[in-house]
Amino acid sequence: MESSHDTLLNVTLLNCFLVCVVVVIHNEALMRLSSFLPKMRRSHHFRLTFAVLGCLTAHALQVWIFATAFYFMHNAQGWGQLVGNFNGSLLDSVYFSFTTFTTLGYGDIEALGALRYLTGIEALTGFLLITWSASFLFLEMQRYWPTR
Repeated sequence: MESSHDTLLNVTLLNCFLVCVVVVIHNEALMRLSSFLPKMRRSHHFRLTFAVLGCLTAHALQVWIFATAFYFMHNAQGWGQLVGNFNGSLLDSVYFSFTTFTTLGYGDIEALGALRYLTGIEALTGFLLITWSASFLFLEMQRYWPTR
């Protein structure tokens, strides 16, 4: 049987790995958007719409990464579980991940055990990545929207 020290170490390592993966994905998405947008020969409205859709796509991918971790942790022994309005499906894990990533947190699904740590780190990570996207989009708006 695994000790609580080993479980905490494993949870910490998994959380760090997931945060690194989603941050790298987000950085890559914003860097690619940043280099691609100036090359687009479309209106500034189209470029900004494309940038928003690119950010949303990156966030959706990040949510699915966390959701996959929730799903496997819930179904594995010793990682905790998700309870409440949760049937154990991957789609319920995605729903829980979306509400956690956006810090909306309806509360209809609750994490127990080691899963609580991933829930907290996802909310913090989601908040930071969403604000990073907002900053990026603000700078793109300043670049492409005509001055008044």
